[in-house]
Parts: sequence; structure tokens; C-alpha cells
Amino acid sequence: MKRPTAESSKVKIAPSILSADFGRMREAVEALTSAGSDWIHFDVMDGHFVPNLTFGPPMIAALRPYSPLPFDVHLMIERPWELLPAFVEAGANHLIVHVEVCPHLHRVIEQIKSYGIAAGVALNPHTPLEMVMSILPVLDILLIMTVNPGFGGQEFIELMLPKVERAAQLIEREAPHIYLSVDGGVSPANAARLVEAGAQVLVAGASVFSAPSITMGIESLRLAATGGRTS
Repeated sequence: MKRPTAESSKVKIAPSILSADFGRMREAVEALTSAGSDWIHFDVMDGHFVPNLTFGPPMIAALRPYSPLPFDVHLMIERPWELLPAFVEAGANHLIVHVEVCPHLHRVIEQIKSYGIAAGVALNPHTPLEMVMSILPVLDILLIMTVNPGFGGQEFIELMLPKVERAAQLIEREAPHIYLSVDGGVSPANAARLVEAGAQVLVAGASVFSAPSITMGIESLRLAATGGRTS
């Protein structure tokens, strides 16, 4: 995974395919690609760890031919280590697991990295940052959930803004190679505050797909994230 540098430090927009029309997923992936997305985010849910059921490796494999963009795959599932090979084979570029379901987190992260792809850890809103302190040096992505996971279109939890800021400070001090990602209720209304707090990747579903067009949704989010600057 390419690390943040002076040239690549712009905020990345990672639209969540969860908010797309499931009957037109190929069109959604192609539209996200042509509209200037940086990554495409996949919310994989198993109906156990979170109260919803979405999709798995077959969906990712089916969509992989239609975009060269990194597929950012967020595994909201129990026992993720059992399915890692299937997601890698399907074409995932990043695999993000939840600290809450991984009693042997370091082993899982090393397993992901052994496939030559980026490894990330996600934290639910109530989970303290201390849960990832000892593993930061081997992470590529830290994902802060700003809603309780399970459904798209939820309202951003304002209490998470200080957590994002603390996570950014921790990363800057301990592991500056990590991308700090935020997911949940992200929109043009809060993008600037999240970036100011230190977020580098904005995962957004509803705000992108509810816009008059996907292009307008991405452009609005990027414009807000950069404080109105176009470059």
C-alpha cells in the first residue's frame, strides 16, 4: 500500500457501495470510478457481529473487473480470519477487521499482510483507542466508526469527533504511515471538521448516492473536505 507522502496526502474519498442500488452494482462501480473516487468501500456484514446481512466475496469478485480502483473491504463479521483468503482471491486491496472480534489481532493482521495487501483495524464507537496501541506499527489503516455499524444512512455521532482527533495525534506520534479513515454519517456538513481533526479517508455512502448524481456527491464531499479549495 502506498504510504501518505507530501504528494499523496490529499483527503481520499471512499464511497460505500452499501448505499448503491443492489440491482445496479456494476453501474455504480463504473460511475464511482469515472466520477473520481479514490477507493471503493465495501461493507461486509454477516448478521451476527452487526444486525444486517450484505454481501461476500462473490460480489466483490463479480465487480472487480469493472474498476481499477482499490477495493477497501471492511469486514464486519465474526471470525474474519476464516474468510481472508476468499476476499483476497476476490480482489480486495485492503482488508479491515474489527478489534472487537479478534482475540488474536496481531495474528490476523499478519495473515492479511502475508497476502501482500493492506491491513486495517476498525473500532466501534464505544471501543477505546487503547485497544490498538500495541499493534499500530504493523497497521496500514485505522478506521474509526462514527456510527454504530450495521446500517447505512445513520446520523454521525458528534461524540466521535474528539476520538478522531486523538487517533490522529496517536498516529502522528507512533505510526505516521497509517491512513486514518472515518466511516459513518460522513457528509459535506461534517467533512471539513473531520479533516481538521485529522481524518485522511472519508467513507461516505448515503451522501454520495443521494446526491443528484454520483459525480456531484463526490465533488461536494471533496470540496467540503478541502474547505472549498479546488486544488
